[in-house]
Amino acid sequence: MESELYTIVRKAKQGDHEAFRQLIARFKGQVFRHAFAMLHDRMEAEDVTQEAFVKAYYSLHSLDSEYAFASWLTRIVTNLCYTRAQKKKREAAWITENTDVISTTVSGGIGPIERKQMQMTIEEGMERLSVDHRTVIVLRDIQGFTYEEIANILQVPVGTVKSRISAARLSLRKHLETREDC
Repeated sequence: MESELYTIVRKAKQGDHEAFRQLIARFKGQVFRHAFAMLHDRMEAEDVTQEAFVKAYYSLHSLDSEYAFASWLTRIVTNLCYTRAQKKKREAAWITENTDVISTTVSGGIGPIERKQMQMTIEEGMERLSVDHRTVIVLRDIQGFTYEEIANILQVPVGTVKSRISAARLSLRKHLETREDC
């Protein structure tokens, strides 16, 4: 059994697409279960599973020993899960922080139910933003990149970054105001 796996991994490293498909078929359940156990979110686990196999495919040449494939793949999945969990934590912290600022500004302090409603409203507003606008808000306000760094990441002018951030914040503000009127 192990020698069969060794042969499949070796073929996949040599560029055999069918061999890599066999690896996916053999490990997809294990990868998904590991990701789900770490993230507790089916959709996220499915995304990580797909991303792990893409990353494995493009990094397969760096695998030193064909016998280490399973542990190597598990490390890829674990790292992807850690990255996603950290991103979610930063997003949650940003939402909580902004909920606190908004709530004290709007009503001089609110209770836990109103705070949760406000948090859900902000999340809803973020989901309604275009991908470009959501990206700059996440990069600037959640991850803390400078305008110049964001421009380099997105390969757009700094002025474009600033206008997108301004438009995104305006859209979020309008969303919050319409939700307050309800």
